[in-house]
Amino acid sequence: MSDPNEFNRGVIAEFRANAGKVGGPFEGAPMILLTHTGAKSGKEYTTPLVYSRDGDAVVIIASKAGAPDDPQWFRNLVANPDVTVEIGTDRFAARARVAEGAERDRLYDAQAALMPNFKEYADKTTRRIPVVVLDRV
Repeated sequence: MSDPNEFNRGVIAEFRANAGKVGGPFEGAPMILLTHTGAKSGKEYTTPLVYSRDGDAVVIIASKAGAPDDPQWFRNLVANPDVTVEIGTDRFAARARVAEGAERDRLYDAQAALMPNFKEYADKTTRRIPVVVLDRV
């Protein structure tokens, strides 16, 4: 199996070299780079993610492709909600918050309508997949 960190490094380099456009499995998908601080390590990490919009807010989903546990980046955001977001050539500070209840369901369903694989991820796991809203600060 290939190293996911190596894969992410390639996506990050391609994103930054091409004003936010990437090929491969993410070709044509709306992508962001999310820079966040490790919950335990305090180290800075950058993670490429697909996103959708809700007004001015950026919405990301902690699906981990339907795995039984939340992705590490989500645990990092809960511990350290101040992040940096890159969309295309725009880079800005944002604050992450976990959407709850009806807002969470509306945002998840909106992204799943645009990207049907999110419906499959929800069907694959028993956990309630978290939705995170990133508000520019």
